[in-house]
Amino acid sequence: MSRRVTSQDVADLAGVSRTTVSFVLNNVHRFSIRPETADKVRLAAKELGYYPNASAKALASNQTKNVGLILTRSPEYIAADPFLPQILSGTLDVVKQHSLSLLVEWVEPGEQLETYLELTRAHHIDGMILMTPRTDDTGIRALEEADIPVVVMGYIPDCTLHSVDVDNFSAARTAVEHLVSLGHRQIACITNAALPYTSAAQRLSGYRQALEDGGIPYDPALVREGDFEGKSGYSQMKTLLESGKKFSAAFVASDAVALGAYTAIREAGLIIPDDISIVGFDDLPLSSLITPSLTTVRMPAREIAQASCFLLMRLMKWELPENRMVSLPTELIIRESTRKLED
Repeated sequence: MSRRVTSQDVADLAGVSRTTVSFVLNNVHRFSIRPETADKVRLAAKELGYYPNASAKALASNQTKNVGLILTRSPEYIAADPFLPQILSGTLDVVKQHSLSLLVEWVEPGEQLETYLELTRAHHIDGMILMTPRTDDTGIRALEEADIPVVVMGYIPDCTLHSVDVDNFSAARTAVEHLVSLGHRQIACITNAALPYTSAAQRLSGYRQALEDGGIPYDPALVREGDFEGKSGYSQMKTLLESGKKFSAAFVASDAVALGAYTAIREAGLIIPDDISIVGFDDLPLSSLITPSLTTVRMPAREIAQASCFLLMRLMKWELPENRMVSLPTELIIRESTRKLED
């Protein structure tokens, strides 16, 4: 009969003390343990097939069967977000498969730390998914040290949390390269959101890289900041048109924002794509139905939500994924809103 694996066996394989093994496998964060050390312990435990019985009983008895989805935006933006139904649908699919419930919480910028601490310390949830992260999020460090698994739906630089996202930089670069390939040299940009949102900063960087690759000087006067909603696309496109700066195309880094830009262009008596070509980002269901249909980057929203949930389920079982970040592919969908610029 084989000998039962003990925490000392895990400690020996990982090259750490039994105390460290206990802290890591029981999610004790009173003491700082480096992420790479914690990873070694979890990997050793998995390799040996070790699961602490006492901790397993405690974990089972304290489970809430709830998973939290945290939206880092104010209620008015959430209510108007056409992207959110796909996220909720994908999340609920996986949550229900695991017989769990989904709790949705919103938090406004500047209030993250208090909200995260309340959620993690009150033990209302067994795991958390954070959607639409910001680089100025004051609560990220608290989540890195939390007693529950956390997955970020997006990207945060220099963060140890597991995450699921797309390559926003490359996708935006591809979108703008399409405009350059059609002969456009004066290309405006309206971001999807304020630049503290990581997706906005990455998409703007992709826009700038495509210009540089095409030998086109970057002109900050052709860049405006969107704010998730169509009305920001309308107002920012209007300021661009009234600025006197000439441009024959625009990369609008959100389909919702692009819909507002459409209205501003039409009110100015201009025609898409005859006068201005437009490329969006997200491929919302409405984007193929508007006139002209919108050339855009297809964002696998539902798949991102599902992948985030599956990753969280693994972390909740103490499984150690090979990579901290999962990146899903995007696709440029060429429709009627872009055309080749006539010589």
